[in-house]
Amino acid sequence: MNNKGRNATIIMIACNAFLFAIKITAGLMSNSLAVISDAVNSVTDVISSVIIFFAVKTSSKQADEGHPFGHHRAEPIAGLIVAIFAGILGFEMLHTSTFNMVKAHEHKIGSYTIVVLVISIGMKFVMSQYFKKISHDINSPALMASSIDSRNDVYVSLAAMVGVICGFFGYPQMDDISAILISFWIIYAGYKIGVQNIDYLMGKQPEPNIMEEIKRKSEAVSGVIEIHDVRAHYVGHYIHVEIHISLDQHLTLTQAHDIGKNVQRAVESIEGIHKAFVHIDPI
Repeated sequence: MNNKGRNATIIMIACNAFLFAIKITAGLMSNSLAVISDAVNSVTDVISSVIIFFAVKTSSKQADEGHPFGHHRAEPIAGLIVAIFAGILGFEMLHTSTFNMVKAHEHKIGSYTIVVLVISIGMKFVMSQYFKKISHDINSPALMASSIDSRNDVYVSLAAMVGVICGFFGYPQMDDISAILISFWIIYAGYKIGVQNIDYLMGKQPEPNIMEEIKRKSEAVSGVIEIHDVRAHYVGHYIHVEIHISLDQHLTLTQAHDIGKNVQRAVESIEGIHKAFVHIDPI
């Protein structure tokens, strides 16, 4: 397992567990549903962190007899599990917060609650930037998803803070409204993560700019007359490419083979591409 990936996931688990502990304490002390909802969001982050830790570890394993193209689908599978769990928790919090809007309940909001949310906002912002950097370094969609999730959590905690401050100044209904908004946000975030990882698992074609780069680099290889039937799809978060190249039929088998290998190397040099399969057509 890549040391950067391992360290990042361990930091993720520790930070999210710490944030859950202080948020749930503040939520129970203040009876603030918005803060409790934010704490529930942190529960999903803790569970996501553990799942991502094992997914990154599994994904980094070398290919073996049972998995000749590697274990790259481990990360999107983990992402899909996280998305489903986030959706379940989001709907549960939406039900609870909606019920509490019509039920009288006392708020005991103090300065400790606000301090906890400020700490949460600061930590999540730093985590977002850190995970973004590491995800680029090791090409990990799971850590990139964590970076985006951490950035989104900043907005979740801001919404909770608005509700808490309004409750502090005598408008407790805003706390319940904030909890409902956070619930919708958790559901939406789960949906976005789910769609992205389903695309990875279903073998979606890469973005148009990647397809154009594949064609450009292939055509630039010396000896290639033309290319056609360029196809590519995701295998986990990496890309496999199939490409047909047309070569002079008078070339020797060795010359044609060498050109094919040069095309393969050129395509596999593109970031995110794991394997290129080159078919040679004589013309």
